[in-house]
Amino acid sequence: MNTVIKVEKLVKEYKGLTAVKGISFEVKKGEIFGLLGENGAGKTTTLEMIEGLRKPTSGEISVLGHNVRNEISEIKERIGVQLQSSAYYNYLTLKEILSLFGSFYTESLDPDDLLKMVDLEEKAGATVNNLSGGQKQRFSIVASLVNDPEIVFLDEPTTGLDPMARRNLWDIITKIKAKGKTIILTTHYLEEAEMLCDRIAIMEKGEILMMGKTHELIESTKNPFKTTFIATSLSKETLKELEGLGEVNELAGKSHHFEMMLKTQVNLNKAIKIVQKLEPESITVGRSTLEDLFIELTGKRIGGE
Repeated sequence: MNTVIKVEKLVKEYKGLTAVKGISFEVKKGEIFGLLGENGAGKTTTLEMIEGLRKPTSGEISVLGHNVRNEISEIKERIGVQLQSSAYYNYLTLKEILSLFGSFYTESLDPDDLLKMVDLEEKAGATVNNLSGGQKQRFSIVASLVNDPEIVFLDEPTTGLDPMARRNLWDIITKIKAKGKTIILTTHYLEEAEMLCDRIAIMEKGEILMMGKTHELIESTKNPFKTTFIATSLSKETLKELEGLGEVNELAGKSHHFEMMLKTQVNLNKAIKIVQKLEPESITVGRSTLEDLFIELTGKRIGGE
């Protein structure tokens, strides 16, 4: 089975609000599929309908060949869910919690093996209250793996973590995929989606604006080439010359810090030659990012919490 999740014309309405507006997409076996968008875009609502935690207003959802509306029991045996916020028994140790969760399924993985997978074996006898923020997130992910699921759902898995803890979570997610699992995750961290996801759907106000392979979407931006530089000697004449090659913006923060977005490699090469004559303090050359695509589609930078 190549397609493991199929969503067709999915709608979720609340009183006076349509949170999800007739979206459709498929998730392929073995990929990491990301629902990307700022808070309120409809990502979590969509995920919860696929997981069977919320009932759709209309539309169809198939998970591993089963209909979510009337075959949710068969689905729950084969999926793992890590929620945006999770509560655990404070009087149970990590190992005891995993053993308890495992007892809910016909088959389960060994708690010690699970804890070792996320480098928490030394915390097996500790309670969740004694874990750091990053350790709690690692445990919440591994708790979703107790039944050895075929599909793992991760809702904002790295929210609130420092950069190092976030990258540790990325390593764990990569390990999960390497075991042949399919992962569907929501995130508002563009760097995270760009790093992890094979395909993404960019959501805004309950709709999917664009969907496809992550690298192909990035390459489809109007200005796929980029250079940034710090130059104190940029004159109006030179600025006008650069603007004839691409979009030039002065970035907030550092003084005399500029970013150029360009349509072609030829224009990029010309711009670099001009900038080099300014003897810049710093210059970087690269390609557009997922953030550039998001700004292009929505006209704004993605927000945090």
